[in-house]
Amino acid sequence: MTTDSNVKEFIEEIKLRVFDDQFIDREEERELLQIAIQKGLGVDKGLAFIRQVAAEKGIVVEREANDRVKEILERFAANDGVVDKKEFEDALALYKSATKGKIPDPEMKRRLKQLMVDQGWKAKEGGLFGSKWFSAIS
Repeated sequence: MTTDSNVKEFIEEIKLRVFDDQFIDREEERELLQIAIQKGLGVDKGLAFIRQVAAEKGIVVEREANDRVKEILERFAANDGVVDKKEFEDALALYKSATKGKIPDPEMKRRLKQLMVDQGWKAKEGGLFGSKWFSAIS
């Protein structure tokens, strides 16, 4: 049963979780959704409240930042399935901006590389003066 007090408590829980870092990572989002279920709000309403609070307070939701950067890489790879170094760096800059620097650069690069591998997109590297920039990401 959803009550106004349950909604208010859930919103306050969201605010408390992001009090220090203004960032909701995947684990925190999952925990918040479990709380929403316990309060009778359900997953969909829980997500809606998380998005609402994030928009109002300028909070970063990691999953949404990941979705945005995936869309950008998808556009870059749309023509030939290949992402070049500049496009990768542009996506990285967008990701860094979207996460407000809460994820370290090496971790962001790993995530973007994994996303490209999972989607079957190739990296354009090498060439006459090129480097193995993509292969170097560990």
